[in-house]
Amino acid sequence: MTQAPRPDEEARADRLVRIGRPPRSRGEAVRKLVWVLPWLVFLASPVDDLASGEHTTGATAAGWAGLVSFVGIYLAVVFRTMGRPFRGGTVAAAVAVQWILAVALALGFGSSWLGLFVYVSVMCGVTFPLRVAYWTIPLTTAAMMLAGWHAHDLEAAWGLFLVVPLVGYSMTGIRQLVATTVELRKARATVAQLAANEERLRLARDLHDLLGHSLSLITLKSELAGRMLPGHPDKAAQQVADIEQVSRQALVDVREAVTGYRRPRLAAELAGAQVALTAASVTAEVPADPDLTGVPEDGEAALAWALREAITNVVRHSGANACTVELLRRQTLDGPLLELTVEDNGSGGSGAGPGNGLTGLTERLEKAGGTLEAGRVRRGFRLVARVPVPGDRPVGSGS
Repeated sequence: MTQAPRPDEEARADRLVRIGRPPRSRGEAVRKLVWVLPWLVFLASPVDDLASGEHTTGATAAGWAGLVSFVGIYLAVVFRTMGRPFRGGTVAAAVAVQWILAVALALGFGSSWLGLFVYVSVMCGVTFPLRVAYWTIPLTTAAMMLAGWHAHDLEAAWGLFLVVPLVGYSMTGIRQLVATTVELRKARATVAQLAANEERLRLARDLHDLLGHSLSLITLKSELAGRMLPGHPDKAAQQVADIEQVSRQALVDVREAVTGYRRPRLAAELAGAQVALTAASVTAEVPADPDLTGVPEDGEAALAWALREAITNVVRHSGANACTVELLRRQTLDGPLLELTVEDNGSGGSGAGPGNGLTGLTERLEKAGGTLEAGRVRRGFRLVARVPVPGDRPVGSGS
């Protein structure tokens, strides 16, 4: 059985996938923008340099114009890349303009502007194909070092020497992670669809095996009865009786098949219990892949219903934050029993007596020859369901 993903894993995967998709609402667009804005911290030095008054009015105006243009292009390209990216030519032109602005402003205003190369590196890692990004990021780093050398401030340049390439390559890693996550989600959907198709094919095969022969026989005998009716009514009556017998047997077979499809399986219920408890933030200890070989179908179904009812009570009514499920075989004076125990540290619900759910479970277990015990214990609530099991093969209950 394929293990279902945990809810927290699904939430993380969904957040990663949303990085590469357009915002679905204004609130999500704002969250995406807020995720980008903190990275503008490297603009503090250029802003401080322009506000210091050390440059002429014309130079200050040009600096502000260049800085605003640089930030506007950066936000436009990066924000659009999170949703509906620009075309390749537009992206290449935008990165080229950013590269020229960073070089020009750093050469014109000094080492305080070297932080702009961090954003150029980010744009290279976010927007360019990987092969292009792998050589444009080192090229951007080299341009930053040359600008620092021109400004006679290699110390500042060396301070960014690792930051510029690391940030750029980190963006390429995030892109690959997002792409991989998207592919995994698509593959998971494909597997689910294939499983559903396989189940439909199995159902079709079973129905064909059950009804194909019976319906063919009914058709044949109906034709014979129609031919015999005028001259041999007694033989026609015998054919009609055979038709009735075949149809009744076909109805019995269909009912048995449907009962088998609807019968809950204990292994599936255990997997579902793990998912339900985790989703409800309940610390869960649930057996994985128990060996149910030789367990009667009626007994397994009764235990599966008991487990489903117990987990529903834990999630909805108990207020518990921890739950333990055990599946053990015990030898008693009456013979071997398969015992299911569900214990939590909650209140056990608000009812003063057994509810309809426990009453129904008791009746189901009694039909399978089993028993049910449920009640409060010192640290919570415990439900114990037992069914008889022929033979002496142990049932695995590893977690």
